[in-house]
Amino acid sequence: VQLVESGGGLVQPGGSLRLSCAASGRTFSSYAMGWFRQAPGKEREFVATIESGGSTYYTDSVKGRFNISRDNAKNTVYLQMNSLNTEDTAVYYCATGDFRVAVRRPDFYKYWGQGTQVTVSS
Repeated sequence: VQLVESGGGLVQPGGSLRLSCAASGRTFSSYAMGWFRQAPGKEREFVATIESGGSTYYTDSVKGRFNISRDNAKNTVYLQMNSLNTEDTAVYYCATGDFRVAVRRPDFYKYWGQGTQVTVSS
């Protein structure tokens, strides 16, 4: 399984970015997908996940601002990020494992992308 993220960059506070993660190597639609992030000096943390059936879950700090979605025809998962603030600055990773339902713990995920940098700064 290969995961390739894109869409990171530098954005001003209050701005928006959309991250994409293209997956290959197995039946994309059968598995849950997750987004995580890691800021300098901090542990990797859960951001959002989408189950194979489409249900979504978010960490409290991004609820109402971020939206995770998937396009099974394109084998791609997205993370739309709005109202960004400096605390959202991190490397963002997409990940997947051998499960269909929501999982928040990063150690349960077996496959990871290389990460994409998101920097929120004025």
